[in-house]
Amino acid sequence: MCKCEWAIGHFDEYEKYHDDEWGVPSRDDKVHFEFMILESAQAGLSWSTVLKKRAGYQEAFANFEVEKVAKFDDARIESLISNPAIIRNKQKIRAAVNNAKHFIDVQKEFGTFSKYIWSFVNDKTITGHWKTKQEVPATTPASDELSKDLKKRGFKFVGSTIMYAHMQATGLVNDHTTDCYRYKELLS
Repeated sequence: MCKCEWAIGHFDEYEKYHDDEWGVPSRDDKVHFEFMILESAQAGLSWSTVLKKRAGYQEAFANFEVEKVAKFDDARIESLISNPAIIRNKQKIRAAVNNAKHFIDVQKEFGTFSKYIWSFVNDKTITGHWKTKQEVPATTPASDELSKDLKKRGFKFVGSTIMYAHMQATGLVNDHTTDCYRYKELLS
């Protein structure tokens, strides 16, 4: 069975992530908040580094419950900075707490964060038609627009590349290569 080249030859969780999660459309705010934290943590690092620490992030960030993370105080942030189960980058950790507060603001304005983010793709998954991983873009006009709007709302670590990775992870775009078995599965 063919799959995306980037998913082959890594540790089991990496392939499982590709096979079960990546590109699956999600309208669950908790999933969007989780990937906002994880994708922001990835900035400058490999996805495998973050994926290996995913369970640590889940525990450290209150099972990705946005209301709880928004209430993290300086003492909690300092404890996270010394937590070896996550990437100990003060700016990224502070950004996660900051983003939780703004995530809640977006939920209040739009009803759900999902409604907000899906509006950037006209509420429909954009399907790429890529034959190789080299053809897959790092950003698109939609991710540029999303990034710009999030920054305007006060979010941090939400550059266009990070937000495009978020869009790929949560199924706003289907960027599985055309020879990957998941490409066709996600079309239906």
